[in-house]
Amino acid sequence: MKNYKLLIQYDGTQYAGWQIQENSVTVQQKITNAVEILLKGKINLIGSGRTDTGVHAFGQVANFRTEKNLDLYKFKHSLNALLPYDISISEINEVPEEFHARFDAKKRSYLYFITKNKSPFFNNYSFLYREKTNIDKLNRLSSVILGENDFTSFSRKKSEVNNRICTIYKAHWKETKGFTIFYIEANRFLHGMVRTVVGTILKTAKLNLNEDYIEDILRQKNRETAGEAIPAKGLFLFKVKY
Repeated sequence: MKNYKLLIQYDGTQYAGWQIQENSVTVQQKITNAVEILLKGKINLIGSGRTDTGVHAFGQVANFRTEKNLDLYKFKHSLNALLPYDISISEINEVPEEFHARFDAKKRSYLYFITKNKSPFFNNYSFLYREKTNIDKLNRLSSVILGENDFTSFSRKKSEVNNRICTIYKAHWKETKGFTIFYIEANRFLHGMVRTVVGTILKTAKLNLNEDYIEDILRQKNRETAGEAIPAKGLFLFKVKY
């Protein structure tokens, strides 16, 4: 049995997230359908993790197994030809049969883009936020979430997971070319977690509160204590590390 790994980019604007679900159009569904047309058979496409409705990806990873020996260059070209304009296969490689895109992932990282300037070209890919931001302040606030913590306060109440403990390796902000960009890297993320983290940090800075405010939110393990989740359109799955 052959095992193939895909590196995927997509614009999530028109999709109900990554994962296949009834009565919704998803990225996983579109890629699965295209691969099955080419292989003339069923596959199980395994993603590195879910992305929510409207979230984009620079570096989603997925794998599927087949008994067929593929010409990778030809298959990638054919697959991209079948996929819609807003989904692209950047790379395809053969990997060991035991490779699993989700369970073998060690770290995942996201980027969130914020702009202060209205632009029709960036409307679907960034959050228009007119409040004044101080990068040093945002970085100090973000330092609170580093390490291993229970992120119950930052995840949706209906998240179906056994525990809400995540380890954050990096979380920092920078300004560049008209954008304020938040980078976060962790072993795992909960449903809606990144957007709630960003919303809470922005709220804390706007109210001129300090790190104790976020520490208290973590301790309470109550979603109602955290800030609102900001729009999905500014969020990108950046990279998955194995």
